[in-house]
Amino acid sequence: MTEAVERLVNVALFLAATRGPVSAERIRTEIAGYPEGQDEVAFLRMFERDKDDLRAMGLAIESTPEGKYRLDAGRTFVAGLDLSVDEEAVLRAAAAVFLGDPSFPFTTNLRYALVKVSGAPDAEIPAAAHLADEHPETQGATVATLTSASSTRKRVTFDYTNAAGRTATHTVEPYGLFLHAGRWYLVGRDIARNEVRVYAAARMENVTANTSRPRTPDFERPLDFVVAEYIGLPFQYGPGETFDAVVRFAPSVAWRAPTLTGGAGEIRPGEDGLLWHITARDAVRLARWVVASGPGLSLESPAEVAELVSSGLAGVVNLHA
Repeated sequence: MTEAVERLVNVALFLAATRGPVSAERIRTEIAGYPEGQDEVAFLRMFERDKDDLRAMGLAIESTPEGKYRLDAGRTFVAGLDLSVDEEAVLRAAAAVFLGDPSFPFTTNLRYALVKVSGAPDAEIPAAAHLADEHPETQGATVATLTSASSTRKRVTFDYTNAAGRTATHTVEPYGLFLHAGRWYLVGRDIARNEVRVYAAARMENVTANTSRPRTPDFERPLDFVVAEYIGLPFQYGPGETFDAVVRFAPSVAWRAPTLTGGAGEIRPGEDGLLWHITARDAVRLARWVVASGPGLSLESPAEVAELVSSGLAGVVNLHA
């Protein structure tokens, strides 16, 4: 847990456990996390940010006419939730799985939720998930920044290295994010290109959100935006131009076609099995997908990608012969 997150959790627990309003000075002296020797102006700025963060997470913090603070339990805590000991144990175990995953970007939100439900931030449980299998720590931190920017509608800037190895700086309006096949992706409007594009978080570096006018959104998300519409297959991402491909499902594996294709493209009956017509961007990933999804799948076109499959399989045979 980072120092900032620990301090916020401490403030939430302190306000939840304290009867009656408390002064900022009492919070400053009794809660761990505020630096010793910090001048009053700096403390008040930090405390204001902390209150804003806690309120954004659903904690109803009120100010009294005397300048003190209290937590409105009626508007903060879940009403009518009566968990048994076993139910709470299951809830906390499930939460611990994600709290132990460095690629899970919502640990702060989850800890606040646990505080609201059971009055404790988390428990030491030896369990973990693995949402992202590529640079999990980096993806988790990056997606946390992107999610915050998306929710407050602030533009983000990052250096992005595409599949061809070229790096460029992008400024994007973050519309939404999704997790797919071990990678987090950002969907947003690229300002320079003036088009909605999909970016892999694992390829981003130096991700920063616009800090000017923090309470004023930089953009409005289109009313018809649906992030699920941008979730594609692994070979449909990349910097190249789209091309049409045809994958054949042999009769013996034709039953797998609906699941493997995920509703993308068009499946048509062929002379020997089913033909799947699909658009792609990355030839190498398409070849890998066909091999990984087989046996019983073959790439009919384009010819150069079919050759990638044949040469790749021949290389494996030679390696293990």
